[in-house]
Amino acid sequence: MRFADIIGQEDLKRHLTRSVDAGRVSHAQLFTGASGYGSLALAVAYVQYLCCRHRHDGDSCGECPDCRQIEALAHPDLHLVFPVNKQGKKSGEAMLSDEFLPQFRELFAERRGYFSSQEWYDRLDLGKTLKGMISAREADEIIRKLSFKSFEADYKTMLVWLPETMNEEASNKILKILEEPWERTLFILVSERPDRLLPTILSRTQEVAVPRIAPEVLEAEARRRGVSDPVQARNMARLSGGDLLELEHLVAGENDALRKEYFDLFCALMRLSYNDKHLELIGWAEEVAQLSREQQQGFLRNAARLLRESFMLHAGIPQIGYLWGEELGFCSKFAPFVGTQNIESLIAEIERTGAQIAQNGNPTIVFTHFALTVSKMIKHL
Repeated sequence: MRFADIIGQEDLKRHLTRSVDAGRVSHAQLFTGASGYGSLALAVAYVQYLCCRHRHDGDSCGECPDCRQIEALAHPDLHLVFPVNKQGKKSGEAMLSDEFLPQFRELFAERRGYFSSQEWYDRLDLGKTLKGMISAREADEIIRKLSFKSFEADYKTMLVWLPETMNEEASNKILKILEEPWERTLFILVSERPDRLLPTILSRTQEVAVPRIAPEVLEAEARRRGVSDPVQARNMARLSGGDLLELEHLVAGENDALRKEYFDLFCALMRLSYNDKHLELIGWAEEVAQLSREQQQGFLRNAARLLRESFMLHAGIPQIGYLWGEELGFCSKFAPFVGTQNIESLIAEIERTGAQIAQNGNPTIVFTHFALTVSKMIKHL
């Protein structure tokens, strides 16, 4: 994985290469950002650049043995840890990443490093509710592997994808090695939810914040993927929110049915809210609770988008909005209910609900509280 393979993120790529060239390599780094921003792909490209003996022009060569092995996630000095699980796991049975490494390499190669945790869990066939985790036994393996000398590269690298899935025992076990690692040992943590990491882990790592991909980069990517209408390409880039995975769904039309379902749920929530239909809101919450957790998160993201667009209509700046059809029609009528008095509170409630769902909160309870809270905020302003 070369930096040239990363979509966008030019400023960050230059920063990473300059830090390596100047010899400023922090022993514990935390790459933060959504999978669709390229956080995992960037982390692998960074490790490849660091280990390449023939790097030039701000990138690894891509041809030497180190580059080829790292691109295949098969370098003896690159160790990988990621959340794992399986259906029918016995009580007390510890799952280790090495057991699932072939599937992880396969998915990484297919998706060029751009895939979500849900795509990984689908590859493991975990179903709707089962999720992966990084166990305390895995933390013991991390310490054991890093105690060995490096085989070929100057650095031994431990790349941990989604460290927020570690339980507290596992997190505590790696604290000491994070603070005082062996010489020429590099920790790369790649996290979508750094807020769920222990503060002691955050304090021991140097953050590398991976931003959203620039809209103009995604617009060009949409055109490259066959979207010939420039207006449609621009709208897709805006709707994707800087996330390549979301852009892929929009281009493929995969989310059309789900998007309509999310929109219908949003309309129902807002109509019930401003009519104070509290009993019906409980029924609405039970309906949302039947969705998968990934779909529940998708609904919340879409609701936040529609609220922001409604706020812009209320503020009299529709020219910077990206609504059309049914969405524009509903939000134009709904805009008087979203203003400076409640937009921040509404978005904060959506973010709080998303965090509770991510932490495996009971969806019926979570969305009942969410619906009743939202209903108090929706008033004609």
